[in-house]
Amino acid sequence: MPPPPPPPPPPICFPFGSKKEKRRLSFSSMSVPPLNGSASQLERAQSQHSKASFSSGSGSRSSTASRSTSSSMTASVDNLTFVTDSEKYDEVPKELPPLEKSGKNGRLQRSNTMTGTKKSTLSNRWGYGWGLGKQREKEKEAELTREMSQSQRSKTPSVDLPVYQPPVRHNSQSTQASRTTQNTQNTQSTHRSKSTHHSNRSGRSQALRPNESSSTLVGSALERKNTFADSLRDVVHTSERLAELRKQMEKEQLDFYIVPNEDAHGSEYVAESDKRREYISGFSGSAGQAIVSKTEAYLITDSRYWLQATEQLDANWKLVRAGAQGEPKDWIDWLVAHAQSSRIGIDGRMLPYEQAMLINSKINPMGGKLVYPVQNLIDLIWKGKPTRSKEPVFLQPIQYSGEEAHSKLAEVQTWIKNQPPDIPSYSRSEPKPSQYQVGTLITSLPQIAYLLNLRGSDIPFNPLFHAYLFVGVDSAILFLEGSKVPENIASYLEKLKVTRRDYSEIWAFLRKREWGEGKIIISPQSSYTISLVLSHYRCTVLPSHVEYMISVKNETELKGLRRAYMRDGVAYVQFLAWLDDKLNAGYDITEWEAAQRLTEFRRKQEHFMGLAYQNISASGPNAALPHYSPRKSEARMIDKNTPYLNDSGGQYLDGTCDTTRTIHFGRPDTEQCEAFTRVLQGHIAIDTAVFPEGTSGRQLDVLARRALWKEGYNYLHGTGHGFGSFLTVHEGPQGFSSNVPLVPGHVVTNEPGFYNDGKWGIRIESALAVRRVTTRGEFNGPIWLSFERLTCVPIQTRMIKDSMLTKEEKAWIKDHNAECFKKLKPLLQNDKRALRWLDRESKREIGLAAAGPGGLTVDWG
Repeated sequence: MPPPPPPPPPPICFPFGSKKEKRRLSFSSMSVPPLNGSASQLERAQSQHSKASFSSGSGSRSSTASRSTSSSMTASVDNLTFVTDSEKYDEVPKELPPLEKSGKNGRLQRSNTMTGTKKSTLSNRWGYGWGLGKQREKEKEAELTREMSQSQRSKTPSVDLPVYQPPVRHNSQSTQASRTTQNTQNTQSTHRSKSTHHSNRSGRSQALRPNESSSTLVGSALERKNTFADSLRDVVHTSERLAELRKQMEKEQLDFYIVPNEDAHGSEYVAESDKRREYISGFSGSAGQAIVSKTEAYLITDSRYWLQATEQLDANWKLVRAGAQGEPKDWIDWLVAHAQSSRIGIDGRMLPYEQAMLINSKINPMGGKLVYPVQNLIDLIWKGKPTRSKEPVFLQPIQYSGEEAHSKLAEVQTWIKNQPPDIPSYSRSEPKPSQYQVGTLITSLPQIAYLLNLRGSDIPFNPLFHAYLFVGVDSAILFLEGSKVPENIASYLEKLKVTRRDYSEIWAFLRKREWGEGKIIISPQSSYTISLVLSHYRCTVLPSHVEYMISVKNETELKGLRRAYMRDGVAYVQFLAWLDDKLNAGYDITEWEAAQRLTEFRRKQEHFMGLAYQNISASGPNAALPHYSPRKSEARMIDKNTPYLNDSGGQYLDGTCDTTRTIHFGRPDTEQCEAFTRVLQGHIAIDTAVFPEGTSGRQLDVLARRALWKEGYNYLHGTGHGFGSFLTVHEGPQGFSSNVPLVPGHVVTNEPGFYNDGKWGIRIESALAVRRVTTRGEFNGPIWLSFERLTCVPIQTRMIKDSMLTKEEKAWIKDHNAECFKKLKPLLQNDKRALRWLDRESKREIGLAAAGPGGLTVDWG
């Protein structure tokens, strides 16, 4: 007879099986400096310049009196402050409410500033004020639990919302298609029920409806609207706006009018005053074109934004799903198919030269014509249009830039002189003065900031300012609003021999040819209007030399990036230790709360200036959206049974950071472990690559995908991109999607991933610097290259499948985490919790503990 079954395991009380009600984090409010509020980058820079250099202590930083106050959340024990006004939530009070006497104990207390209600129950105590003492907290929880149990008897159960089927997908990794049924019944009705009573489920967090959003990876993480729950983003009614626009179109005799999302400088992020497409359509995604005809209005965007567009567009708009089966691949193809023999209007300032040439080459043979009205038609109808920032520019010191501005300008001037004259190939005569290259017009905001060692506060997440810069062979002119130039900057520009003129005078300068005889060099990314004003007789289109200069970091910039990533790593480890501690203690924490917490850990670091981009904090199915960013009112509870992905970075005076880690707080299943391991193998392959000089990022890209391709897996975003030194988080021309050869001094991110639609997602991202290495042989030339890793955050080993890794890969992950421990340990001496977590994670073996009697597995780490 068969052997008897094994005896059941003893009745051990496990954390994940506890019947104890889930706890929410309480909070209070106080005045602190805002992250992206009224304080400018200049004020933060002045504050940072007045402090001592970074030490190995706690790295805490104090608030400056020059900043304005804002609503915030505070943790008493952790001594951290959480600013909320950077999220632009209109209902958040900007001042503390008056002190009132409590009806129970007669103490003076303030009402809840985040929810706007004085009454506090256990279910809505969800901020960050857990420092009242454990005993007091337990007593208060017990008291509130008794009150709730009495009130629940008289309450009727809430009605769940119906489950809707997901839209049909044509792309297995289209992000918005993961919209649906995973947690539909835990949507807004569940959110309402949580405000009255706790979930009776044990060991699981209540999950809110996921917020799907995306954009270029990392760069423009979306803040979107859930129409029936988030009053912060209402659907814009566009009937009146479209009617006014069509009146302007009729005056210009236009059949179509194109409203792009870009500004006149081709910026990835744009100021509020440049969000013209959002104004006319209500769609706030970072990619997509609005095209308005005499009778219809179209929003053309790719699969990343289909769901968002569906929710934000009103009945006046038709969504064109670019890339879907039977649909055009992009807005240009749509234009070619629908705008034949038509007059098509667009503001030429918002259209890059190279894109304008492509469109004209396609529509002109079909009778179409691009028309460029003198004024932007949206500006003519935009009532209450925001004004541009008046914040002053400020200096980026040589201790961070590593090279004086006059040296950079001299290199550009030498480059101009070395350009050959523009003469016809058949000409045998000497070049005329009008055929020589005499200057270049720089329109890219990061390039202008880099050349002059200046920074500003005009663009969200980017320390940039609106300007144009003309560099001649022996002169330079900066076109910048005078109100942004304080006395010290005016004196600085004078010493550089840079003449300053008003921002709007650039057009008169070009029309009148005030530089004299000769041609001006412009880049293919310059606006088409500039080329029209100059005409081909007075301009030459060449790739920007400044783009190459800015991409190759000098030793000072590389040292700054190493320091910045060390400090960012300290904040990241403190955050992961805090999150692990609170989740294991039974707290419910939302994606939005986690993102705010990480921001505050970064805020304590020296030289912190703000975020580099919107924090991507995602759990469960939201992590399958590569560009998801949570909103406060609809953020999902972090689920311990699925991977949690955080992609974020800080802006520091000495560097721009971009890091992603995927963490599991419970027991990952086999599918998750296999996917994580394959992503890790691709990450290791890029990190350890050795390649000859002249190799491009595109040639290395297959290394990151090879392990995934073996199983038919893939990811549809780029493997990595360049980034700046206190500039933008996306920087070119190098990257793993680019044919530009990698050279020493280039910095790139290494971020393979995998996304299981509607379930979970995984991405591992570290920053790398290209360096020379010594090899045995010198085939294919004497110079061989490899990568130096800048990021200093451990990679969790819990989701790694040991049997899939080679001996070399196992050694790599062990050495990686040991190196993180060695570098970060001295900087975490004052944070015992973070130090314990770092020590545990750096020494943790690969995978989980083996199964015990009866198949029981326990992982206490």
